[in-house]
Formats: sequence, C-alpha cells, structure tokens
Amino acid sequence: MRKYFTILDLGVMALNKNVAVFGITLGVLLAFVNVVLRYFFEMSLTWAGELTNYLFMWSALFGAAYGFKKGVHISVTMLLEKLPPMMAKVILMAAHLFSCLYLGLMAYLGYELTLMMMDFGEMSIDLGVPMWIPHLVLPLAFVGASFRAGEKVFEVAEMNANNVVVNHELEAIKDSLEIRGVKDVNA
Repeated sequence: MRKYFTILDLGVMALNKNVAVFGITLGVLLAFVNVVLRYFFEMSLTWAGELTNYLFMWSALFGAAYGFKKGVHISVTMLLEKLPPMMAKVILMAAHLFSCLYLGLMAYLGYELTLMMMDFGEMSIDLGVPMWIPHLVLPLAFVGASFRAGEKVFEVAEMNANNVVVNHELEAIKDSLEIRGVKDVNA
C-alpha cells in the first residue's frame, strides 16, 4: 500500500511543481513579448493579457499546493511550544486535518463551479475558449493541496510527540539553507 502512496505522492508533486513552473515561465515570457510588441512595434497580442492572467492563476494555485509538500506555508508554533508534546501533536494533527477538509471542500465547490460554467456555455472574450477550462484549476489545485494537507496528518501521526515542534522548526531551517545553496545541513 505504501508503494502506491509513494507513486501517487510523486505524481502529485510533479504535477504541482511542473504546472506552477510552466505557468509562471510562460506567463512572464508572454507578458514580456507583449510589452516589447506594444512599445517598440506599436502592436499587441489582444489575447495575451487574458492568457497571462490565467497562467498566473494556475501557477499560483498549483504552487500553493506544492508548498504544502515543502512545508513553506506560514505556521505559528508559539502555542504549540508551550503545550505538552502529546497535546501539541494532537493539535497539529487536528490543524492539518481541518486544512485537508477545508481544501477538499474548496475542491468540491470548484468542481461545482466548473460544472455550472459548462452549463452556461460562456466563452472567454479574447481567447475564445470555454470559461470552464481556465476555472478547472480550482478543483485540480485544491485536490492536490487537500492531498498534501492530509499527507501531513499522517506524517505528524507517525512522528514521536517530543519531536513534533522541534522537527517542524528544523524542517524550516533546513529548507532555508537548501534555498541558499548549502548542500549538507549537518556539515
């Protein structure tokens, strides 16, 4: 069973990361090309602004889902540090569970919105695509984020209660050092 979750984990992580990177890269390039065309050639791609907005929206939401895996979202551990380790563990698990359920609800509502947009048959003005296509990001990204938050519930459950808050802080320090280019934290 663990093998299937590992495969699912890698698939969700790759999807989240690649959509986020592709969206931001293509959005920035498209915006740059449109600005160059507008100011140097006095012409513009009429559809570029709308597509750039959608690319940034997809990139932000899939990037946020990826952020759950990396643990880069803001968390305040002041209260947890003051509590007995087992209580801190239970509260942290409950917080992740609440996040998982909330994000799952957002995925469901995004799905409902997408179905409603399909029924309306509304088309985007500049791109000429059905409006449900850009809004498909809502259920997809929120399912990924909900999966990640649910994954955190199990990670904390398997962790020793004495290490819950300490491990959380060490993860943040390790990620910060990796971003700065330090290869081995223990060195």
